[in-house]
Amino acid sequence: LAVSPILGDLTKIFPEATDLDIQMLTSLPSLLIIPFILLGGKLTEKVDLVRILKIGLWLFAASGILYLISNRMWQLIVVSAMLGIGAGLIIPLSTGLVSKYFVGAYRVKQFGLSSAITNFTLVIATAVTGYLAEVSWHLPFLVYLLPLVSILLVGHLKDRQDESVVRQPESETSSPEQSASVDTGGSKYGIHTKHLLQIMLFYGVTTYIVLAVIFNLPFLMEKHHFTSGDSGLMISLFFLAIMAPGFFLNQIVGRLKEKTKFYSLLSIAIGLALIWISPKEWVIAPGCIFVGLGYGVIQPIIYDKTTHTAISKKVTLALAFVMMMNYLAILLCPFIIDFFQSMFHIKTQQFGFVFNLCITIVALIW
Repeated sequence: LAVSPILGDLTKIFPEATDLDIQMLTSLPSLLIIPFILLGGKLTEKVDLVRILKIGLWLFAASGILYLISNRMWQLIVVSAMLGIGAGLIIPLSTGLVSKYFVGAYRVKQFGLSSAITNFTLVIATAVTGYLAEVSWHLPFLVYLLPLVSILLVGHLKDRQDESVVRQPESETSSPEQSASVDTGGSKYGIHTKHLLQIMLFYGVTTYIVLAVIFNLPFLMEKHHFTSGDSGLMISLFFLAIMAPGFFLNQIVGRLKEKTKFYSLLSIAIGLALIWISPKEWVIAPGCIFVGLGYGVIQPIIYDKTTHTAISKKVTLALAFVMMMNYLAILLCPFIIDFFQSMFHIKTQQFGFVFNLCITIVALIW
């Protein structure tokens, strides 16, 4: 978020910077997030979650401070690496802590709220960093100081954790509801590997599908002679739509039941079709909303289903594997679309939406 508003200006700010330098600045955090998500998830088996969270938050906050005082491209790249490491340690804990403190319908609700808050912050931060970038290219990096607020709150989380341990007898640390809902498939590793791989594949595919809105829509709208501000508005609608279902997730799941994922994919398919078929803003806007609503339901449900595939000690590790798929999809999405465009010799901005619509239909049938 902090880097995106200034990408176009970086070549002017650092005339000696190569295209590779610019690419590293944007892709290096994502590359490092993937292994450190897995490391963070594995560490939770032996190290206290809150301790790992503190380390990750301090690394994240330190990168924010260093960004503000960096004046060389190589410095920005090194700090980006630190950012990726810190983010990687934090990300699995964002869902791991929810699975630790909540069970049943409360857990589903909390995953929904967590997803909603994440995407609401995303919309606000994108808008704020865009305006800050107009004042100074350093100022967008202020967004990376937000972990300082989280660090103040972590101490309270630790106190509450100690309090719950004192109040709760040893025999009650795992509720009957929680124990009954866990299915490890008899695995000696404490994780139902086959089920986890299915969830990872489903999450990776759905994330890849909706990324067309972020990666391809600006180019499609430019072709239709819209401004960057127009495409920014459409993408903001997409993120707002992802946010909305999080506040009503239990009601949505209660109404749709076992067909929740089917109707969510159907919503994504309708959205992609609307974006593809018309160059009109009043058609593209609901298309973005339909795609966002479908993904906004799927994301927290995936997290909840993951918690049922592993024993309590392994839940955060299982969630780390699933969340890794999000960043893998972000890294691979441009390459996948470019590869199939070259294969079919189709050079049109609509291709990404048509291709991903086909994948959505296959997923719907599956």
